[in-house]
Amino acid sequence: MASVSVDEAMRRAIELAARGLGTTSPNPVVGCVLLDADGEVVGEGFHAYAGGPHAEIVALAQAGQRAKGGTAVVTLEPCDHVGRTSPCSTALVQAGVARVVIAVPDPNPVATGGAATLRDAGVRVDLGVRGAEAESGNVAWLTAMRRGWPYVIWKYAATLDGRSAAADGTSMWITSEAARMDVHALRATVDAVVVGVGTVLADDPRLTVRNLRDGSLAIRQPLRVVVDSAGRTPDGARVRDGAARTWVATAAEVGTGPDGGVDLPALLAALHTRGVRAVLLEGGPRLAGAFLAAGLVDRVVGYLAPRLLGAGPAALVDAGVTTIAEAIDLELTDVTQVGPDLRITALPRKREG
Repeated sequence: MASVSVDEAMRRAIELAARGLGTTSPNPVVGCVLLDADGEVVGEGFHAYAGGPHAEIVALAQAGQRAKGGTAVVTLEPCDHVGRTSPCSTALVQAGVARVVIAVPDPNPVATGGAATLRDAGVRVDLGVRGAEAESGNVAWLTAMRRGWPYVIWKYAATLDGRSAAADGTSMWITSEAARMDVHALRATVDAVVVGVGTVLADDPRLTVRNLRDGSLAIRQPLRVVVDSAGRTPDGARVRDGAARTWVATAAEVGTGPDGGVDLPALLAALHTRGVRAVLLEGGPRLAGAFLAAGLVDRVVGYLAPRLLGAGPAALVDAGVTTIAEAIDLELTDVTQVGPDLRITALPRKREG
């Protein structure tokens, strides 16, 4: 096998890390590629699930004795603590790895320190190779660890004129089956799906991850969260059907915000303590507006159907904007056609001052 560059190996490690999206939380996604002393790939691994072997351990097992004198290329700084598994930093030293190339330092105060341990053992450590790319692939976990509350994605579906339903309230279906399948794939990557009680009362959604072709449930289901300040979620609502865990978050339990509803920062902090690192905010328009007005949305994913209604509920209301100068500006990062619909991904720009 021909030798590969460290840059090529890191690109492969980032691809491997992505395989763990949706199954590793509250741990990060991590990929690792091991090169022997001649630069040939002798081991690959990724972190597949919380409590399972880390990426470095999987790669070391594949490499065996060929890891000695070689280079470990890893997307996140190897852990340096004993949790559900032993420290990866120690395993790399014991395997005789001569060099470790790291894309991103570990911001977790419990696990960080692997780079220092490796250096103290005489291992060469290089940081920052394809750092931005690795950050992007692990953005939810990294963001949550750095600030103490989950990464929030607001997802909505609307017609081209911004309507989420017709004037008579009907909304099934605004977008195509292809778009709805794409939403289920998105749900599968997060730890919690959040809606307001108004959405539960109006639409009675299940909020599960399903295969739309046969209705079967995915093995792993995100936590279903209903933001319900006064506890109005009916006992017979489908979010209470036992198909997935559900938390009806009331103001009495979480705290009351300035608008009299559930305190949203406190809600996110509570979710973080439950191991939630990524949240998909799905509805409704007022709850989305409250999250945006509070600056709590990290990414917007909109599914736009090539249809016009001319009347009916808007996809977003009360986002704290009263004049054009207060508009929430977005940076488009992706526009993709999904079936007949468009999926638009954007990041809110930080407001100055």
